[in-house]
Amino acid sequence: MPPPEPSAAYAGLTGNEPGDGGGAASRGGAVPERESDPGTINCDICIIGAGSGGLSVAAAAAAFGQQVVLVEKHKMGGDCLNYGCVPSKALIAAARRAHIIRSSAPFGIEPTEPRVDFQALNDHVQGVIDAIEPNDSVERFTGLGVRVITAAGRFVDKATVAAGDYRIKARRFVVATGSTPLVPDIPGLSGVPYFTNETIFDFSERIEHLIVIGAGPIGLELAQAYRRLGSKVTVLEAATALAHDDPEMTRIVVGRLRDEGVDIREGARVEEVGTRFRNVVVAVKNGETTDYVEGSHLLVAVGRKPNVSSASLEAASIKYTDRGIKVNRGLVTSNRRVYAVGDVVAGSPQFTHIANYHAGIVVKKALFRLPAKVEPQTVPWITFTDPELAHVGLTEEQAARKYGRVSVLRWPYHENDRAQAERATIGHVKVVVERSGRILGASIVGESAGELIQMWSLAISQRMSIKAMTGWISPYPTLSEINKRAAYKFFARVPSSPLLRKVIRVLAKLG
Repeated sequence: MPPPEPSAAYAGLTGNEPGDGGGAASRGGAVPERESDPGTINCDICIIGAGSGGLSVAAAAAAFGQQVVLVEKHKMGGDCLNYGCVPSKALIAAARRAHIIRSSAPFGIEPTEPRVDFQALNDHVQGVIDAIEPNDSVERFTGLGVRVITAAGRFVDKATVAAGDYRIKARRFVVATGSTPLVPDIPGLSGVPYFTNETIFDFSERIEHLIVIGAGPIGLELAQAYRRLGSKVTVLEAATALAHDDPEMTRIVVGRLRDEGVDIREGARVEEVGTRFRNVVVAVKNGETTDYVEGSHLLVAVGRKPNVSSASLEAASIKYTDRGIKVNRGLVTSNRRVYAVGDVVAGSPQFTHIANYHAGIVVKKALFRLPAKVEPQTVPWITFTDPELAHVGLTEEQAARKYGRVSVLRWPYHENDRAQAERATIGHVKVVVERSGRILGASIVGESAGELIQMWSLAISQRMSIKAMTGWISPYPTLSEINKRAAYKFFARVPSSPLLRKVIRVLAKLG
């Protein structure tokens, strides 16, 4: 491995600073009660962190007339708006259009290789962020009656948070400090500039060869996007790609990415990172063999870590580990005044919609004293590759382990007329059903899987039977028919039942 060298290609890309709750001066809002000390604020709810979970709690609590203080030291909107869901989906949308241009021959349209203006592409991504930002802004929340303090928030005791020049005393607190990219301890990595999801969306130049460490959702989404934008892409994964999803479904996604030219190497353990001239060199151990992968840029996408270090949780007797804050199913911490929501919760799936889901539970408990709690089996997730991969509930393996014998229902995209018209025939729906017919889980790989999974998410949350999924009228031709056809598979043996046929014959004789 050559010694690390400075790389001009990465100028200004390092400095992966966390953006968890809390930042520097105070701004107005609804002014909660103050004690005689002008630096003390009394309120009903104090929230540390203005990401998705914190904003949802703040907006809901203020709407019900609560005095709310929101503390944020960095950017309003948190990771999702600024570094995660929003910019990544904007980039993926641009990459999809580039792919359509070069793959339009089956529709009778002459394909061509698209020319990408990377500065304009970056402007598009930033423009999407700018369009959504007002919804999460200080001004909007001030208008809702929330007092926003842009300062680092930390506990000083069980019932007080310090933020800037203020001491905030509240009836209830919510820790919503989110997470930051996990940077593994790889020899040489600290001497090599690299991207994380917090820095890659600021880059506005063409990437010749992107090396991605990690084949989870973030790694594969960006790998496919940059490949479609014209980059060579190599993905290095120590275990298996998309390891948390059903292998039957992930094989389709991984196969599609490989067909598009993404080099995905599973079982590849990164041992060292360095530079050669302006390039990055990664030493990869695969079995007994060590290979060297050289590329122009490096993206680290091995997961995320909860932001638990900046809020002085010990001062409030809040138990936590490096995996996050410990809570019960009602999201209450070891300090009964304090809730935790979103990525900072130990063991919680790290998705924006989970933070919003947590926020709803906190509002029900903190404002209305309702017995709300987290229901893990209702949590959906989506990987926004093409084809998309979506899941909710139990996998086939999990369901079999818990319930023993289960039924597995499948229906392929290629049997759907709309999919044929769109030439989007890759993939299928897979539904796991208890012997009684109760729906236990569903996975979909294919076009618009993230939209189609929501029907199954509703069914599982309401503990519906598979029969309910056959009783609605699906407009023709739509992809949603795939869900209904899969549900009918549960009753596929009914027409061949000897008893049923005998009943029909008897009825026929009656005229």
